[in-house]
Amino acid sequence: MAVVILILLVLVLVFGPGLWVRRVLARYSIPADRYSGSGAQLARHLLDAHGLRSVKVEATETGDHYDPEAKAVRLTPDKFDGRSLTAITVAAHEVGHALQDHQEYAPLRFRTRLVKATHGMERIGAGVLMISPFLGIVTRVPAIGLLTFAAGFMTLGISALVHFVTLPTEFDASFSRALPMLDQHRVLKEVDRPHARRLLTAAALTYVSASLMSLLNIARWLAILRR
Repeated sequence: MAVVILILLVLVLVFGPGLWVRRVLARYSIPADRYSGSGAQLARHLLDAHGLRSVKVEATETGDHYDPEAKAVRLTPDKFDGRSLTAITVAAHEVGHALQDHQEYAPLRFRTRLVKATHGMERIGAGVLMISPFLGIVTRVPAIGLLTFAAGFMTLGISALVHFVTLPTEFDASFSRALPMLDQHRVLKEVDRPHARRLLTAAALTYVSASLMSLLNIARWLAILRR
């Protein structure tokens, strides 16, 4: 019984944040026309108001984010064209990252350098994972299994590290940048401010969910090694 409870607790801890984030984002996506301006329009307004006219606002299919290399705030279509509370709050969160970049916020700069430094290692690890099964079949060498584990551990470990380094950057973007901007420019309806705080928490916890999933995958690799 204790084992079952422990497993349930682990599942809640790992999957709970991600489910909560998706629920919050979906809940405040309705009504879709809550505000007169879209997420893209708000992002452009906030960027211009803070002297960041050179930062682009673009639509993307790969998730809401700020690209410090391209100097671009990128929003998925539902945020880019959307006028919901979710759309404008997430747009403000990503503009918060642009402000961090402009002000040379140290955690963001460290994360950017870390991503660059580890990108090659992740690609190598992924490549080894792809070819290891074929090498094992051809060579029938037991050590191939250890090679596969090492590659997987390296890939997943790097991913978890990057996600955890991202956490302070995300919370700063939400509560030290986005929320003050929304207040300063009187963007939010008064009744929406508590809900916007919840949304900004969800935006920051997106990476918590990813971090927990990465750690779960590492645990699975460790379990495989012990067999």
